Amino acid sequence: MEQKQPIVRFEGITKKFPGIVALSDVSVPIYPGTCHGLVGENGAGKSTLGKVLAGIHAYDGGKLYVDEKPVRFGSPTDALRHGIGIVHQELAFCENMTIAENLCLEKLPSKGIFVSRPKMYAQAEKLLESIDAKLDVKRTIGELTISQQQMVQIAAAVGRGARVIIFDEPTSSLSQHEAELLFCLIERLKAQGVTSIYVSHRLPEIFRLCDTITVLRDGKHAGTRQASDLNENSMVELMIGRKLEEYFPAHLKAEVGEELLRVENFSSPRKFKDISFTLHAGEVLGLAGLVGAGRTEVAEALFGLDPLATGDVYIRGKKIKAANPAEAVKLGLGLVPEDRKRHGLVLSMSCRANLTLPILERLARAGWVMQKKEQGVVDNYFNQLSVKARSMDSLVASLSGGNQQKVVLAKWLAAECSILMLDEPTRGVDVGAKAEIHGLIDRLAKQGAGVLLISSELPEVINLSTRILVLRYGRITGELSREKANQESVMRLMAGIADGTC
Repeated sequence: MEQKQPIVRFEGITKKFPGIVALSDVSVPIYPGTCHGLVGENGAGKSTLGKVLAGIHAYDGGKLYVDEKPVRFGSPTDALRHGIGIVHQELAFCENMTIAENLCLEKLPSKGIFVSRPKMYAQAEKLLESIDAKLDVKRTIGELTISQQQMVQIAAAVGRGARVIIFDEPTSSLSQHEAELLFCLIERLKAQGVTSIYVSHRLPEIFRLCDTITVLRDGKHAGTRQASDLNENSMVELMIGRKLEEYFPAHLKAEVGEELLRVENFSSPRKFKDISFTLHAGEVLGLAGLVGAGRTEVAEALFGLDPLATGDVYIRGKKIKAANPAEAVKLGLGLVPEDRKRHGLVLSMSCRANLTLPILERLARAGWVMQKKEQGVVDNYFNQLSVKARSMDSLVASLSGGNQQKVVLAKWLAAECSILMLDEPTRGVDVGAKAEIHGLIDRLAKQGAGVLLISSELPEVINLSTRILVLRYGRITGELSREKANQESVMRLMAGIADGTC
């Protein structure tokens, strides 16, 4: 797409934070009426570049141009005066106030010394109409869904004359249906001549929406291409700086070993019913299903988190009953939960403390933790998993999503669990961390662990699994061998169109 003049141009932009260079000499032109993608691994600088343009961060070096005129914004309000708006990943509103009050808060319409509510409502409705959003402006923000709050934020930008809108990871908290509504809105804005800068690590969204894609790597400009000239592999290669080889899990070349886990007629009221399967050493057993199918609930029950679960569970042929997670760990089970921040980590504790939490008894003598021994364990797994942190004593909350997930995985590796249940192990991590986690799952299976893999990403579960079980409404609807598993066959079982064993 040929354009005479960019609407925004970054020229040699540099931004530093204490101890880190977030952006280094980044030069990118962005043309009017397009959707321009910004992608990169966590920490690559994509959100920082968006925030520089939005007036949230002041750049330390280089120049920023809007309509080929040099600008330096002192605040987001200053940026909006120049036609630049932003839709944040973390939405910021006064939740106890109405939509109208939030939209007009900067300059409330008045009648004498009093706020004119009729004028305020009319002004807010006009802003919402600018993006065809139909919301009652008298509702409080706290009553709205995340998607509706995003609509209010977009209306505030477009209605105040924004010609460029930065979307910073906008679908991170949206359902698929809500995301589709957002995509349609972005496409409508594009048709109206509004320029979108779309920051995301979700590559399918980037390819769906964007005309041009800029890749950042370690704060530097790795390349800008037309979307039509890239595919996912070539984009990932730009992101990680190396060739992406076709990945074939090594564990699939080996014979599976002894039976580690057998589950018979496993049930829990209103969650799942009559679940039966086996898991062998050296095997990755995929568990697929739509949201609400019961996959997570089965794993949690096996880990001792569901006192109402009934049925027979055997580990290495011996019948067991894990009444709580502590007993489950002693039996060799580990669970990487779906929500690592709420259930997998103690965010106020250090990486070291999180990693060794399940094995403190093993590291203690007379009630005191032997620090040298603990240090050796942490060093070992930090190196094995290439955890990137300033130190092992850094707060785990300060790590990127991918590195937090590595700490959760390291915790169970340190506990020497032979049966690992991984629930959405790559959710919310960038492509580099995802590839590392896939490699780790493969290595664990090759070393003789049994892995129960729960994932909503069908390519992930199909590529990594030895075989796949599909759940629907809490029941197993079928089992697929690796040879028979593809997206269509798995989706048919998930939707209840076909069932059986292949």
